Amino acid sequence: MITNPPNLRPDLAPRAKISDAPRSGQPTIGMVSLGCPKALVDSERILTRLRAEGYGISAQYTGADAVIVNTCGFLDSAKAESLEAIGEALNENGKVIVTGCLGAEEDYIRGTHPRVLAVTGPHQYEQVLDAVHSAVPPDPDPFIDLMPASGVKLTPRHFSYLKISEGCNHKCKFCIIPDMRGKLASRPVHAVLREADKLVQSGVKELLVISQDTSAYGLDRKYSAHEWQGREVRSHITDLTRELGQLGNESDLWVRLHYVYPYPHVRELIPLMADPANAVLPYLDIPFQHSHPDVLKRMARPAAGSKTLTEIAAWREICPDITLRSTFIVGYPGETEAEFQHLLDWMDEAQLDRVGCFKYENVDGARSNALPDHVAEAVKQERWDRFMEKAQAISEAKLAAKVGRVIDVIVDDIDEDGIATCRTKADAPEIDGNLFIDEDTEGLTVGAIVTVEVDEAGEYDLWGRRI
Repeated sequence: MITNPPNLRPDLAPRAKISDAPRSGQPTIGMVSLGCPKALVDSERILTRLRAEGYGISAQYTGADAVIVNTCGFLDSAKAESLEAIGEALNENGKVIVTGCLGAEEDYIRGTHPRVLAVTGPHQYEQVLDAVHSAVPPDPDPFIDLMPASGVKLTPRHFSYLKISEGCNHKCKFCIIPDMRGKLASRPVHAVLREADKLVQSGVKELLVISQDTSAYGLDRKYSAHEWQGREVRSHITDLTRELGQLGNESDLWVRLHYVYPYPHVRELIPLMADPANAVLPYLDIPFQHSHPDVLKRMARPAAGSKTLTEIAAWREICPDITLRSTFIVGYPGETEAEFQHLLDWMDEAQLDRVGCFKYENVDGARSNALPDHVAEAVKQERWDRFMEKAQAISEAKLAAKVGRVIDVIVDDIDEDGIATCRTKADAPEIDGNLFIDEDTEGLTVGAIVTVEVDEAGEYDLWGRRI
């Protein structure tokens, strides 16, 4: 599994593969899943459908009758990784079906890999299934091929991504995701809650709520209400978050919110995070992207005029333990040294807990490509270095302040040496830091939530002991 450096590439998930034990003669499909967690959920849904139709799932190219590559196409670097993965699958297997965001550019893919069997765009499940059926006809056994209620998962058993909507209504100039994934399409609230409840009942300890714009959830449905467990619940992020938080009343559960734009109604979520009886973690992943109002206007960012420092102060007043993570872009076209310095000064005041940063790059089809005054690569790199130095210093100071504190952590892995890799409530999987327990780990199990005392801190990670 390919992992990413913490705090550096926050919108990319690792390559994911999954396998089970196919029955004799059963057709098998391999899956390589690239890109963000939203794409990972798409991969899970595709594999769930295939498994229900009688296909086995293989983690080895040579053990599969065909391979699906779920691609990312947001940045040139992601496109290059996707093309590399397609080429690898072709060389090792020969039968390859391509889907995902880069699938919206079929000519681009076939220009490099003309031998792929089929190319489909993001969340086009039926087209992927049709392509699989053409390449490898199904052979279901109704007495064996039965699916658990939660379906196939590409994440560890103890956490799961919960996708609440597709698409996005924003028109940020540097982003082509609305062109690839369409406009906002929210799932009905009762469908989301039903899936979440099944996941919790199946043993999931952490739900990671994802979408392109979590704050806008339900807007396209005009916040219509549905019945859930005998009461009316709106398709609105506040109602949904409140209900998700109640799922944990009878079990250990963490609910983590990602991709939350800083709209005014976000303040309604903070009391839920401050309530110890609610499973919603005091954690907000908010893509600020920049601080200077002129840069934000050139980006065409939503809430560009928001007084974000005022909002951050209000959130912290309601919930002092809240963890704030964000991503930023440096070197955006037209960014001056004064505008970049504004961002550094803003960082000093905002004191965000978890921060990632991208150097701007053109993306085919993005309107920002046509903006004047593009920043030289050397200047982008120099600004990125300065930004990350600032972010690292803030992170190091914040983590040092946690030494001596008693906190809860969730166990993600225990290696052969008995060292447990855990996460605190302030850490999302793959994109944030870890807490390590390197002694007294006997009896620990993956997925357990345990209490530790922090006894050491680094730049991004913590160490602790069980109490």
